[in-house]
Amino acid sequence: MHWHQCSSYSLLTRSTLRWITLSSASRKEGEKVVSQRALHHHFIIHMTLFAPLLGIFALIMAIITKEQILQALGNVEEPDLKKDLVTLNMIQDVHIEGMKVSFSVILTTPACPLKAMIENACRNAILHFISKEAEVHINMTSRVTSQKNTGVPGVKNIIAVASGKGGVGKSTVAVNLALGLAKTGAKVGLIDADIYGPSIPIMFGLENARPKASQVDGKTRIEPIKKYGVKLLSIGFFTDPNQPVPWRGPMVSTAVKQLFNDADWGELDYLVVDLPPGTGDIHITVTQSFPVTGAVIVTTPQNVALADAKKGIGMFMMNAINVPVLGIVENMSYFTPAELPENKYYIFGQGGGKKLADQLEVPFLGEIPLVKSISDSGDAGTPIVLDEDNIMAKAFVGMAKKVAQQVAICNANAINVEKL
Repeated sequence: MHWHQCSSYSLLTRSTLRWITLSSASRKEGEKVVSQRALHHHFIIHMTLFAPLLGIFALIMAIITKEQILQALGNVEEPDLKKDLVTLNMIQDVHIEGMKVSFSVILTTPACPLKAMIENACRNAILHFISKEAEVHINMTSRVTSQKNTGVPGVKNIIAVASGKGGVGKSTVAVNLALGLAKTGAKVGLIDADIYGPSIPIMFGLENARPKASQVDGKTRIEPIKKYGVKLLSIGFFTDPNQPVPWRGPMVSTAVKQLFNDADWGELDYLVVDLPPGTGDIHITVTQSFPVTGAVIVTTPQNVALADAKKGIGMFMMNAINVPVLGIVENMSYFTPAELPENKYYIFGQGGGKKLADQLEVPFLGEIPLVKSISDSGDAGTPIVLDEDNIMAKAFVGMAKKVAQQVAICNANAINVEKL
């Protein structure tokens, strides 16, 4: 459409002619009126022509793209791995429908203790960098990492639980660690490698249980017993609970390897191994036969236990073994009576585990108090972590999350070293 064909333009022309015929006395006033009308009609012309373009421009500005989403989330850093979520390939399944945005965040473990913080950071990034009007839906999921082949088909990570001496509650920690990981949604197995004093059958109420055998790919495999969501194997399932196991080193090593190699473990995120106290044949067999992801050291606060724990850590750090220490758990840290849960009595000393962790520059995974309900639940075959209302259960789940966190860090560091 040409300008001279526009009705608004004709109105403008008539207004101009009228101005010409005005008397000299009223010309000044007429000039003012016509100027206002001319501006008004010019505005109508511009709005008539450009309103559709402005609408299209506004629509374009309102469209959210996948590139914008990834750019915004590139500002969110994974606190442990020190890289942004996009670089770590942790953002997937991005979907956009108008102002509705959805995507998945793939964490390195379902037990991630920073899950809520990362989700909140992602939501804020979209609202801040893209639009406050965006409707954000985030699916927080996980894919447990693994740095190498564990030597056990289907198993991603092997976690050894050890102590320098007996009597510090190592098996209690191992059992509640495995169950704590399982409660977060991870697939978990538990091996009782304490050949001379297996306690897993009692702590799971399976004293008389016997594993079954099955044929897998033409080979006979042991089927781990599953209870409370955890797959279990113990030498105690194959021996008389009233008889000792007087085996020498080679027999012990062979038996331990069979618990790993001859079992059908299926797909596991974590295989927790309850090692015997000390630093003997079984420790060497496990660490040299299977690439253990990391070790958790259990101690009590007193100096005698700490001295032995330090030796145990030294064994894992030896060049011939070289297993990362995931951290130290201080068991029986203090006594808390049931009727006075706020009171703490440090009967074995205070802060020894934390000081040892600081001295050796390894993570401190937490304190577990001396509470009668922990031992009672283990003796009854229902570990304390199963009681969701018990404050001790929350302590063990918190410890499990920290262990999973350290596993993810170890895996990431190992991959980074391989790339160099």
